[in-house]
Amino acid sequence: MAEVMVRDETMAGRAIDEWILPDLPDEITARELLRLRVREEVARFHATAGDVFRGLAPLTVRRGQRLDWTAQADAACAAFTRNGFVMIVGRHQVDDLDQLIDLRGDPTVAFIRLVPLVGG
Repeated sequence: MAEVMVRDETMAGRAIDEWILPDLPDEITARELLRLRVREEVARFHATAGDVFRGLAPLTVRRGQRLDWTAQADAACAAFTRNGFVMIVGRHQVDDLDQLIDLRGDPTVAFIRLVPLVGG
């Protein structure tokens, strides 16, 4: 079993948040890894009883409402295909959610949100 350091980063490479995602298979598709990441971030949100969910592709949530991690994961996959964020494994950018990722070797997976330019 593998574990991954998940990092949310700014475009400049500054870490916004990071945590360990444990007990993963040695190889996994980018889609499966993304969905597990979202499941974990929703679980962390519920565990801390936060007011604002800041996921990769947050859906509108009312205060006190329980989040459906599968809906959040579907939204994150859709955001990835629309170039809403990039996923970097080690030093390589993931281009396709069906890409197989080898997690052996203590990889870091960075997620960088892309913000569209105003007027463009």
